[in-house]
Amino acid sequence: MSGKQIAVVGGAVLLFVILLTLFDKIPPVQKALEKSRSLNVESTGLQNLLNEAMPTLDAEQKSVIDAINLDLQKADSDSAKAEILKVLSGTWYRYGFRAISGVYAEDIANIYKTEDAWSVAGTTYSLCVQSAPNEKTKSFCSKRAVRAFENAISLEPDKIAPKINLALCYVDNPDPENPMKGILMLRELDEKYPDNIQILSQLARLALKTNQTDKAKERIDRVLAIAPDYAQVYCLAADIYTASGDAAKAEEYSKKCIR
Repeated sequence: MSGKQIAVVGGAVLLFVILLTLFDKIPPVQKALEKSRSLNVESTGLQNLLNEAMPTLDAEQKSVIDAINLDLQKADSDSAKAEILKVLSGTWYRYGFRAISGVYAEDIANIYKTEDAWSVAGTTYSLCVQSAPNEKTKSFCSKRAVRAFENAISLEPDKIAPKINLALCYVDNPDPENPMKGILMLRELDEKYPDNIQILSQLARLALKTNQTDKAKERIDRVLAIAPDYAQVYCLAADIYTASGDAAKAEEYSKKCIR
């Protein structure tokens, strides 16, 4: 290299170091703005979802959505807006568009800022993950479900339900870099709350799904011992005992099962 080339390369390296230093010293307000812009870019996913959904609606459905949106524009307070958003979210859910329903449920949570509201948003997104028509929608809903349940947990850290639901987010859509994350989270919860029937039920369901019928039976028996009147578990118990080949117990629980 000539002296001139060395100087050019050296200047480029120095400029790179200066830029790194400046970036590290961005004021908190500026960083917050950058984060906000990032979220705004992601939130345009709603418009993409609407663009895909609207042409599939019939004339009556479009008319209903337009009327609700018109009411939303006229809302003069957050409480009024939240009530209309509930109708909008529920309507899109009824039409079969759970991703859109989840976005509006998230808007409600941003107004109310309660654990319940964030859990509703997270649950709506989780249902979207289970029925998403493509990977793009599944990924969109999965990321937002995780964020919603994390928000719920931050507001009520002692509440178990959102922690279970967060773990199930990773079960339903495993992290490629840590595919066991959801199951491990459930196991940690089981260690901390050994008699929680919701946690045991989910672990039993997962054991059945992976053909570990002995583990599934062990966990479902624990649930039935703790809460023999827990009606929601009978269908799962029937499935587990059917898979294990115990026809008598399977029939016993099937009679109590309401699907």
